[in-house]
Amino acid sequence: MTQTFNRRAFLSRSAIIGCSLAASPLLTPVSLAAAPGDNRLVVILLRGGMDGLDVVRPYADPAYAALRGDAGLNDPEGAIDLDGYFALHPALRPLMPLWKNGQLGFAHAVSTPYRDKRSHFDGQDLLEAGLSALDQGVSRDGWLNRVLQHLPDSTSETAYAVGQDPLAVLGGPATTQRWSPEADLALSPQAIELARLIMADDPPFASALAQALDISDGDGDAVAMMGSPNEMMAMANNNMRNAGKSSTEMRIAEFIGKRLRDDTRIAAFSINGWDTHFNQARVLPSALGRLADAILTLQSTVSGPIWNKTTVVAVTEFGRTARTNGSGGSDHGTGGLMVMAGGALRGGKVMGDWPGLDEAQLYARRDLMPTRDVRAYLGWLLHSQFGLPASTLETDIFPGLDLGENPSLIR
Repeated sequence: MTQTFNRRAFLSRSAIIGCSLAASPLLTPVSLAAAPGDNRLVVILLRGGMDGLDVVRPYADPAYAALRGDAGLNDPEGAIDLDGYFALHPALRPLMPLWKNGQLGFAHAVSTPYRDKRSHFDGQDLLEAGLSALDQGVSRDGWLNRVLQHLPDSTSETAYAVGQDPLAVLGGPATTQRWSPEADLALSPQAIELARLIMADDPPFASALAQALDISDGDGDAVAMMGSPNEMMAMANNNMRNAGKSSTEMRIAEFIGKRLRDDTRIAAFSINGWDTHFNQARVLPSALGRLADAILTLQSTVSGPIWNKTTVVAVTEFGRTARTNGSGGSDHGTGGLMVMAGGALRGGKVMGDWPGLDEAQLYARRDLMPTRDVRAYLGWLLHSQFGLPASTLETDIFPGLDLGENPSLIR
């Protein structure tokens, strides 16, 4: 079971060893797990409801222009044609080399079974639980945790439970670990020894400190250093300035990539900022840029043969309305988009049964009609990557799911 620690309590216990611990904010947690085999899976939760109709624009649908206007294909810096029917948002232009190499793909008109209420909280709960309904009389463990329970000889990866709560998608009885990427330590040898003595009678905190020191040293961060408190603070500040040169998502992706080069086989993290009720043309490109940064950093960090065994999937709790609103945004909808990348992916295409955008073809005459459960794509990925039988996926991992036809996502 994942150990959790209260950030405030930990920092208050750590105050005696100096302020360098508190100098780095502890933000987005990363969840990781080790599993047998060579294949890797990274799950990115896009919190807020990504507008798939803007990200992968069905410009050749006759109803698209009336709902969304011009797709932007005639602008040199605008959308990029993918296949004569769909065009990619310009903010994802850096991912086009992956598309051309068959290492980027999309599944359109997908959703969880969640309908009509369109609550972020319920939608995200259902997405991470992997269930058909939140009132089901079954465990609400995360679906990735249930995957680990079915993998023989799966073990926990070294993890860092200092910071926020773990992602629910990996929550449950199978052992997983966590780490917050900004938790760099700049401590003298004396301070490290003092910290160990202070926490010696508190095994969970002693273990967390040992793990944090180990990963900091293993990633090339000079943890133990000689010098005055001012010199240690200068080092911590320098670490923060260097971190500021890259996005949080890039630092997370680099950390995950390094773990994937070792024992880790499954990782999950989230990217916020997808709730685009207002001024979507300004807000969405920022979120897409961070997603592109994360995917490309994973690719460059993992690289080579390991990248060829890696699949990255980005999923969101629901899509957005087919028609934009009066504030230049879009409201909570139903059918959405799944983003996939990786060297193991058989990409270079937009998958799914396109339902059309005429009013009669929309869900409730307002949203993109879902034509496939997003869990079916996730299930077939798990089948291909980790050998889980279809019967296990339909009954234990995603209870009540009909996997349907295999979309052959993996090479």
